[in-house]
Order: sequence, then structure tokens, then C-alpha cells
Amino acid sequence: MQRRHLVAGTAAGAAALATPLLASAQPRLRWRCPNSFPRTLDTLYGAAEIVARRVREMSDGAFEITVSGPGEVVPALQILDAVGQGSVECGFTSALFYFGKDPSFAFGSALPFGLNSRQNFAWLNYAGGRDLLKDVFAEANIWQIPAGCTGAQMGGWSKKDLRTLDDMKGLKFRIAGLGGSVMQKLGVVPQQIAPSDIYPALERGVIDGAEYIGPYDDEKLGFGRVAKFYYYPGFQEAGPNTDFMVNLKAWEALPKAYQGMLETACAEAYHATAAKYDVANPPALRRLVAQGTQLRPYPREIMQALYKASQELYAEIGAQNARFKKVHEHWDRFRVEQVQWFRVAEDSLANFQAVATAPR
Repeated sequence: MQRRHLVAGTAAGAAALATPLLASAQPRLRWRCPNSFPRTLDTLYGAAEIVARRVREMSDGAFEITVSGPGEVVPALQILDAVGQGSVECGFTSALFYFGKDPSFAFGSALPFGLNSRQNFAWLNYAGGRDLLKDVFAEANIWQIPAGCTGAQMGGWSKKDLRTLDDMKGLKFRIAGLGGSVMQKLGVVPQQIAPSDIYPALERGVIDGAEYIGPYDDEKLGFGRVAKFYYYPGFQEAGPNTDFMVNLKAWEALPKAYQGMLETACAEAYHATAAKYDVANPPALRRLVAQGTQLRPYPREIMQALYKASQELYAEIGAQNARFKKVHEHWDRFRVEQVQWFRVAEDSLANFQAVATAPR
């Protein structure tokens, strides 16, 4: 009998040791995460779901994050305020939506004629970008974590063909972040409209054109049904970051293990979304063209004017905002270095492959 009790006790002890202890050792948390992006956009909305799923798995269910769509808990463009005020613990949004509060927020997402997705992740996480932006987000009571990326974007849709600079004047165009300020210098009337509201604004003629992301999401939102011309490249956002924003006090109160889970899950979501878009965009673009979309490059005259306007804008903002100037100088040194490196290491190979595989 004693031997049987000993065996049974040993087995029970082994089972107890095999059971995950994290859930019982750490606090059980239930966080809400409003999302700026519609549920229909499975890739970008889904980045927040990746974060929530991974955190739940890594914590053995102790740390639960519930993701909600725009307007369900918080309006799409008010997430930074809601998180900063502590109305919700966290949110998924783009820092560039809030550049009106401080133009330095734009560095958290993307600047016109800026970094691609790899470069943006590198600058934010390994070249000191997040350290430089800590004060910007801290003043809003936010801890920022890069957590999503669309990769290369398109320039946007227009109801009319844009051939010259004169065609830009008076154009009512939905565009987020500093890209709108750049276009404004060319006579465009920029509009910042939440993603879910772009289609009705185009349909009703409230706006003449809009940029959003790229073929996969633009097809889902139906822009090709109300605008004919589709422009590239996406000068305004070459590889933008999307943020998982956490209330600063909530972040500081998190156990270190949970902080590590969030950082790890967000890094996965960043690269997963960029990769998914790279897979989904080419066939979506083919479908759009087959349905009648007119694919157009921005004319060189317009691109040159946009680039000149962007440099003027950065100088003007920097003259009035010392923090923006400091961050921009750091960001721009990194950008120039990356341009030089990519020209040597990758661009020449890509150009060769483009020529080699071109139809003859």
C-alpha cells in the first residue's frame, strides 16, 4: 500500500511540475484594444489580433487582449487620446494620424520620401528611433511599440487624370500625415479621413481622390468603383509602421514577462503584415487592372515638385520645433546611409532582374 501511495504521489508531483505555472504566478489581466482600421481589412486589422493571440498563448491565457473595430469602443482617429487618458489600456493605430498634436509623431509611422519597411523597423528598433521618440509619446502618456507595416504603398486614386502640376491645384485628396502637408504646397486640399469613411466620401464627391494603402486593401474597400486612375509610387509612405500604443502607467505596471511578450508579439505582427501584403498586393493589382483601373505613374514633374516641397516642409517645421529638427537630422542621416547601401547591395540587382525578366 505504501508503495502504491508513493507511486501515485510521485505521478501527481510530476503532473504538477509539467503544468504551466505562468498563469498562476502572474496576474490575470484583461485589456481592451480599439483598432483604427476596419475589420474587413484582415491584414492590417489582423496585426492587432496577432499580438492578442501571441500574448494569450505565451501567458497561458493569463493576459487577454480584446481587439475591437473603429467606433465600437473608440472612434478611429481618437485612439491615442483614449489610451493616453486611460479610457482603454491599449490601442492599435498609426502615429501619423496625430501629427497635428506634434509633427514629431509622424516619425513613428512614416515621412514622405522616407524609409522602406526594413529600414523603418531598423531605425525605430536598432538605430535609436524609439529612444528619440520616447519623450514625444510620454507626453501623451503612451508607450509605443512598432506592431504592423503595410510595406510599399501606392500613391492613391483620382477621379481625373493627373498630368501636370496644374491638375493638382484644388484637388480634394484624402491623405494622412505629413504627406498632406507636402501635397498642400502644390495646391492640393488635403483631407484626413478615417479609413472606413473614405469610400463614401469618394462616392459622394466630398473628395476627388484618396490614398490609403495598396491594391489588396484598396480593392476590398472598393475604390476602383468610384475612381478610375490609380497612381504610384507611394511617395507619402514607403514602408510605414503602425503602432501598438499602451497607456504609460499600464505599461510600467506590467510584469517584465508581460512587457517582453508584448514586444515580441508586436515584432512578429510587424513582419507578418509586411510579408502578407507582399504576397497579396500583386494579384490584387492584376485584378484591379483587369476590371478597368487605369494604372499611372505620377509624372516626373509632379514627383520632383513633391520632393522639393517635402524638403521645404521639413526645414520649416524644424525651424519652429527643435525636437522635430533633432529627430529629423538623425532620421535623415540614417536615410541617406541606407540609400547608399541599398544602391550598392540591392538596387542594382533588382534593376538587372527587372530587365532580364521583361517581356521581349
